[in-house]
Amino acid sequence: MKRRFNRKYAARLVFILGLTLMVLGTAFLFGFLERASQISITLAFLLVASGVFFAAWAIRLNKRASYLFFASFFFMAGIYLFLSALDVIALPFSRAWPLLSIFSGLALLPAGWRRYGGFRPSYFVPSCAFILLGSALLVFSLRMVPFSFRYFITTWWPLLVLLGGLTLVLSSLSGKTPPREREG
Repeated sequence: MKRRFNRKYAARLVFILGLTLMVLGTAFLFGFLERASQISITLAFLLVASGVFFAAWAIRLNKRASYLFFASFFFMAGIYLFLSALDVIALPFSRAWPLLSIFSGLALLPAGWRRYGGFRPSYFVPSCAFILLGSALLVFSLRMVPFSFRYFITTWWPLLVLLGGLTLVLSSLSGKTPPREREG
């Protein structure tokens, strides 16, 4: 009984200490980052704090993959906004918007792992599809290729149909087949 009380007390203490450090870190950021946009820093902090909140709920409510998805997504988006506000990443959101798709795909991986205890096609295939789609759009958004997105779509549309079919086939393989009925 005493051991359980100590664990509960330690968990609460760590939680309170974590919140205190987050508040102090925010105060220091606002004090030291005069050149950074205060709105961007505040938004980044809110996203990271939301990620921490959802992570706490995901841990507290066992097998809640949706909370873990939101925790991962908000945390990655917050870190990106924070680094962008500090000019560590000199990439404006108007060109980096495909990162949201990549963040979604990456956030699906731990959510699927938490839900099933391993990689399952029902989470892994859509995750890879989001990551690949975001990566492809990022290539065009950053103008890394000499041709436009419109040219790519009009020329390579059969490849997109093929990839869409492959995604559907891989997703359908994860479904369980119904048990056979007994004959007579």
